[in-house]
Amino acid sequence: MKKIIVYCCFIILIACKSPDSLVIDEIINTEKILSIKGADMSYLPEIRQSGITFYNQNNQPEDMLLTLKKAGVNVIRLRIWKNPAEPNSNFLSVKNLSNEIKNLGMEVMITVHYSDTWADPSQQTKPNQWQNIPFNQLKDSVYNYTKKIVTEINPKYIQIGNEINNGLLWNEGNIANLSQMKQLLEQGIRGVRNINNTTKIIIHFAGFDNASFFYQNITDLDYDIIGLSYYPMWHGKDLEQLKQSLNNLSSFYNKPIFIAETSYPFTFDWNDWTNNVVGMNSQILPAYPATPQGQKDYLNKIKAIIKDVPKGIGFCYWGSEFVSYKGNTATNGSSYENQAFWDFNNKSLPVLECYR
Repeated sequence: MKKIIVYCCFIILIACKSPDSLVIDEIINTEKILSIKGADMSYLPEIRQSGITFYNQNNQPEDMLLTLKKAGVNVIRLRIWKNPAEPNSNFLSVKNLSNEIKNLGMEVMITVHYSDTWADPSQQTKPNQWQNIPFNQLKDSVYNYTKKIVTEINPKYIQIGNEINNGLLWNEGNIANLSQMKQLLEQGIRGVRNINNTTKIIIHFAGFDNASFFYQNITDLDYDIIGLSYYPMWHGKDLEQLKQSLNNLSSFYNKPIFIAETSYPFTFDWNDWTNNVVGMNSQILPAYPATPQGQKDYLNKIKAIIKDVPKGIGFCYWGSEFVSYKGNTATNGSSYENQAFWDFNNKSLPVLECYR
């Protein structure tokens, strides 16, 4: 009898709902949930050392990571360099920050540059420690280094290389030496799989031109996710082409896909004396001006695009923390302060609402 009463009450409750509220409930229940809503925070240790105070939207002092966590960011991306000139982005620094991120309830994504410095399509310099070793020893080094990262840091996601359009660990791993490039990637992948088979492996390409040709060359590699960088000034301003490329790549290679890097200015002004990467209308999309609202609208558009891709799983913003932390007169400060998530008064910007 009690079950019948409960069932009748449930039917009455449903019947009392208006058609509009039922539609809203259906939208909420069926809306695609992105598994990666990320932000790169690799400069955070250096920024903290500067002693700058940051503020949330309510003008309350708040640590950058906590502000991101409250906004809805669920993945923090960190680069790791082998033996950098400065301690930040080295193994210990990344390990300590990763533990802090996990303790806040967020996931960690590690992008392994396999270098002592920046690795991207224009440079993939081997670590000094590996410069003159034989190729078989280089493969062993990649395996052991990757294995150590997964063993001690244990990220949810790991990139085997950063923007490896032209390969990695030059010259041996240049894409012109395709067989050797794949052998090095295989050793990195093996270093992950042999320790934690649940860690998601990403192969990262910058842009979408020639991306299909690149991924066609590595179809026999055991990786999980395709990651693409997209910056309007470097990769074109046709968002429909971006969406189509994401669709085509993920469908043809049957892989989840995400935008591994993107960013956008909230102003063209400067907050130090370091040249900014973006500072002209010709570098951005006409529909999204360099304003706080324009930055927010751009990232919402990127979010909408990746949601519309059947195998799209998310996005990650690059330079979110890269404010002018060395002072207003620094000539070696930030080239990205006008694309960060905090304004020139160190207050968080409306763009963070995109993560909710």
